[in-house]
Formats: sequence, structure tokens, C-alpha cells
Amino acid sequence: MSLLSKLRCAFTLGQGVLIENKALTTTNDPIQFFNDWLKEAESTGVVLPESMSVSTCSPQGRPSSRMVLLKEVDQQGFVFFTNYGSRKAGELDANPFAALLFHWNILQRQVRIEGRIERVSHAESEAYFHSRGRGSQIGAWASKQSQVLDERQTLVDSVKYYEDKFSGQTVPLPDFWGGYRVIPEKIEFWQGKADRLHDRFTYTKSGQEWVINRLNP
Repeated sequence: MSLLSKLRCAFTLGQGVLIENKALTTTNDPIQFFNDWLKEAESTGVVLPESMSVSTCSPQGRPSSRMVLLKEVDQQGFVFFTNYGSRKAGELDANPFAALLFHWNILQRQVRIEGRIERVSHAESEAYFHSRGRGSQIGAWASKQSQVLDERQTLVDSVKYYEDKFSGQTVPLPDFWGGYRVIPEKIEFWQGKADRLHDRFTYTKSGQEWVINRLNP
């Protein structure tokens, strides 16, 4: 092992880098395996381990990425919430495919997910919306996400307007706000290893089954 590799292992306390990867023998369910990795990331003290990059593409083929928070994951897919008037929402509605990326540096791990997009039900969006803090609910109404803002005071004034409008009552779910679900078609797990001999393997959906392949680093 090179000196640089030893330093990398020391930086991560050996987490992930020196641990044998049993992914291909422990489960053929990538959602279960993802949840295991997410729990391990949480246990390391990573701040917001559920944060992920969401990449979309315009109808003209121009990509864009941004960080959002994963709010739910199950066999149906990976769910996040946003303003339906935002740039990402517009691109997802026009080109309903997305790529997600999780990166947990302390474990030297990343997970890449590619799949189709669908909006979650109104009931799901409403349930999550009302689980948020009131300030975030007001903020969803006040912000015209991704649109040009002349000055911050305009946003402050908008927040005050909706605070007054909904004073003493439950803040309703805006019709322009809700969730998207990424239905995975391919999930790649990447585990950093010494001397850049990284461990990579993919789960690719074929019908109702997952096909597992190991990749060169």
C-alpha cells in the first residue's frame, strides 16, 4: 500500500476502505443495501447524510445539478420535494428522467441512481408538507423558486404577507409544491479502496429482477 493510500485510510479511520465489501453476497436487493449504507453514514456523524445531488436535463440536452434532501426511500423509489415552478421541476416535467448522487466522504462511498421520474400523490405531498416547520411552510408560499428576485426585501415582504394571511390557521399545501419519486432503473455502489483499486458494482433492473455486475474501478 502506498504512503498516500495509508494517509487516505488514516483520514477515514479505515472506514469502508479497509472493510471487506460483501454487497454481492449479502443481498440482491439494492434498496436494502442502500438503507444499510445510509444508516452507516448516519452512525459516523456525517451532517445530513440524506443530502443528494439531483441532476436533470432540459429537452435541449443541457444538464443541471443541485443538492436536495432525500425524504423517503422504499421499493417504489427515492422521494424528494420541491416547488413545481422551479427549474428542476420544469426540466423533470419535460424530460422525466433524473440521476441522483450520494457521497459520504468519511466512508469513501458514493451511490449513483438513474431512473424515471413521477410526481408523488397529492396526499403524500400534503402529509410531508404538514410535517415541516411552520416557517418552512410559509417559505414555500413566499418563494417563487428559481425566478428572478429584484431584492431580498421583496422576499421578506412576501413572507410577512403569507404569515398574516395564514395567521391562526393551518397553512395549506400550495398547488405548486410537492414531491417527485425517482423510480430506479440502475443503482451503482462505489467503495473507495487503497491504491485506487476501488470496488464498483451495479444493480440494473430487468423486468422485476435486478441484474448485478461488478465494474472495473
